[in-house]
Amino acid sequence: MGAPRWKRICLLLLVGLAFSVVFFGHYYSTSSPGSPRAASRLLQREALGSAQAEIPHNVRSHGLMSASLMKRGNPTKELSKGENPNHPKEKSSLCPRSLQSKAKSNPVFGKRFDFDIPVLMWKQHFNPETWDRLKERNVPYGWRGLPYAAIASTVQLLNSSANSRLFSRIGLPDNCIRCAVVGNGGILNGSRQGKEIDAHDFVFRLNGAVTKGFEEDVGTKTSFYGFTVNTMKNSLIAYAEDGFTQVPQAKDIRYIFIPSDIRDYIMLRSAVLGVPVPEGSDKRDEPHKYFGPEASSRKFKLLHPEFMYYLTERFLRSELIKTQFGHLYMPSTGAVMLLTALHTCDQVSAYGFITQNYKTFSDHYYDREKKPLVFYANHDMLLEAELWKSLHQGGIMKLYQR
Repeated sequence: MGAPRWKRICLLLLVGLAFSVVFFGHYYSTSSPGSPRAASRLLQREALGSAQAEIPHNVRSHGLMSASLMKRGNPTKELSKGENPNHPKEKSSLCPRSLQSKAKSNPVFGKRFDFDIPVLMWKQHFNPETWDRLKERNVPYGWRGLPYAAIASTVQLLNSSANSRLFSRIGLPDNCIRCAVVGNGGILNGSRQGKEIDAHDFVFRLNGAVTKGFEEDVGTKTSFYGFTVNTMKNSLIAYAEDGFTQVPQAKDIRYIFIPSDIRDYIMLRSAVLGVPVPEGSDKRDEPHKYFGPEASSRKFKLLHPEFMYYLTERFLRSELIKTQFGHLYMPSTGAVMLLTALHTCDQVSAYGFITQNYKTFSDHYYDREKKPLVFYANHDMLLEAELWKSLHQGGIMKLYQR
């Protein structure tokens, strides 16, 4: 009887050893720090648990920008899991003369540019973590006070890969994307920059973008038109006599919504659906009047509120924030469009933007009589002028000056 019992004991020990090997093998394949699955879980925890550290406000003078601004927190750390949807082939640049390399090597701007931050908001970004974070910030940096249904119903319509990026690199020559951003400054009147502007791969225009009658100075090509609903409508009223009677329309034009108010989300939703605006201050307005009859979501882009926050904190945090109008402050439409191009294009040229000698020129290139540049309480144009000058001197972009 001794031998059979001994054999059974040995058999049980072998079975137990086999189960142990399988168990520990599975454990280490899924939980060891170096395994892909463990790394994935670690990244998820870091993304979901990253702190919402507010970047402190530093006092600034209207001199050259201080390197102390570099020490502020990194707003991109607050981005939730899955908020970089771009495929590597689309996101990365193979351009040998890309502004990215110049920016990264620049001692002032190297720590300010984050080329991985999502520029556009689309369906894949809308999740509970994003909502919980952005509902704590005011527009245009978040969704505080805005109804969940309005935001969700709009963003979820932006469900195409075309909504996740401004353009595709596929088919473009030498992998270098050249962009011109055309402001409306009076410096362009008599500039004869039209052909040079149109020679770029993509041309950004904004607000009262008059081209008819000024083709020699500002060109005719429009790839992107950027605006808030408020600036678009005000431009159609204020500059109608100057020739801005219609928003640029063409099959290939894309429209970039700057999310400054609830009306931007509501107008965008109606534009994608091809229906009149159902509510709010633009009720019964028909988006096709502005954007044409095509209602494809591919025509529309929405800037990410997190991107707006990043632009302000890293580049254009103004002392105006400390004034009685501080709650109204945001970078100008032109500044937002230029910084958008600087985060997506390989080479950027800016035309019609404020320069140090702005008093020499009229407010707009289409002004019939010379008018002084208007400084509004919700923008810091002098701070923007300093930024453009510094970026130009650093070789990161080209600023048209005369």
